[in-house]
This record gives sequence, C-alpha cells and structure tokens, in this order.
Amino acid sequence: MPIERRLGGARALFTDRFGGVSAAPFDSLNLARHVGDDPDAVSTNRARVATMIEAPDAAWVIPRHVHGSTVLRIDETIELGVGASHHPEGDGAATNRFGVLLSALGADCAPIVIANDTACAAVHAGWRGAVGGVVEAGVAAVRALGTGRVGAVVGPCICVRHYEFGAAALTDIVARAGPSVAGRTQTGDPAFDLRGAIRLAFAHAEVDDADVEVLDVCTVESTDHYSYRRDGVTGRHGVVVIKV
Repeated sequence: MPIERRLGGARALFTDRFGGVSAAPFDSLNLARHVGDDPDAVSTNRARVATMIEAPDAAWVIPRHVHGSTVLRIDETIELGVGASHHPEGDGAATNRFGVLLSALGADCAPIVIANDTACAAVHAGWRGAVGGVVEAGVAAVRALGTGRVGAVVGPCICVRHYEFGAAALTDIVARAGPSVAGRTQTGDPAFDLRGAIRLAFAHAEVDDADVEVLDVCTVESTDHYSYRRDGVTGRHGVVVIKV
C-alpha cells in the first residue's frame, strides 16, 4: 500500500509498485517514461496516483533527474497547464502554489518530501545528490517560497546493507562528506550509507533531526518496490506531494 504523510501544509504519497496497468518487468504502477514502458500505461498510472492523492486535475511537475543538485522553484511566474505534465531537468521541485503535483522518482535512490507551513518540495537523492547538495537546495527552496518550521520524510530507498561501493570511490566520498556516510554491507564489503548521508545533509541545512522521518523500507529487500540494483530493467516508484 502507498504510504501517506501530512507534513506542514502538504500532503505526500509514497507509491509502491501495485495498482497500475504496466506489464512486466514494469509491473504495475511504474511512473517513469524513460525506462522503456508503454507511454500510455505510464499516463494511466500517473492518473491513478493523482486520484489517490485527490488531485486528478493538478498540473504535474516531474523533473528529468540528472543526479545533480538543482531544485526548481515553481512559483506563480511559471505557466503550468491544468492536468498537464511538465518535465524540466533537475533533481527536485518546490512550490507554494495550490494545484501543482510535484514528484520525484527512484528505484533505489531516495524520494524525499520537504515542507513547511506554506511550501513543499519533492526531491530525488542518490549518492551524488546526497553529498552534492540537493537536500540543502530543497530546504533552501522551501524556506524561500514558504514560512514555518521545515520538516521532511525520506522515502523507500536502498539501505547500507545492500549499497556496496568500491573502496577507492568510497574513500573519496568520505573525504568530502565525513565518515558517517560509510558503512558495511551484510557481507562485510564497503558500502555507502545513503540514509546517513541524507540525514547529514539535513543537519547541514539546519533542519532538526527530530523533524526528519526516514521510512524503514529498503528497496532491494522490498519486492513491493522497484530496485534497479536488484532487477536491472524495472520501473520507478516515487513520492508525489501537493500543497493543501
């Protein structure tokens, strides 16, 4: 079942892979167009998710993720067609507008919702984004567009037990981000701690740890979710968030 959260002035829904129309290996609620799925199936799946979150006529903003740190700010100066889908390049989007459905997708990377009382954001964070500033950019965007205390929920993503990383590459990341991002897999190999890196990024952005919820769902372990590391060709789940 999708996981719903109310956070500040926003409503967020973390999807799983059930309830859609896509055929294998994208079965069934794949939300991504770039993975090779039937575009009509993806459109149907997105419409079903919009209905789940009670926003069937909302304009979608689903950035094309590039593993960077750009979080788009969708304010009143940006033209959005009612019910249309918009796919700018970036790894997150924030808004203070009603009727805009923001989404961040993943299949091991973390979908994150960030919100305060009057603005919200959906952010995609893999290891590059987590250590490269995408979380901090998301917090900055929400603070710039809205008011009130910032909170966040980190959705299903790969856990350290399965995120094996080359020792040399991990050493370079630790030099940049600190030792808390390093760990060990269940077999004892060097691993990157994505959740730990995201928590660290929120601390850098001066968001209290008590205001950050990390869902205890590992995408590699959960067959209810898509995992690129586990399956290779697969779909994408994610988070959708809307101001309420």
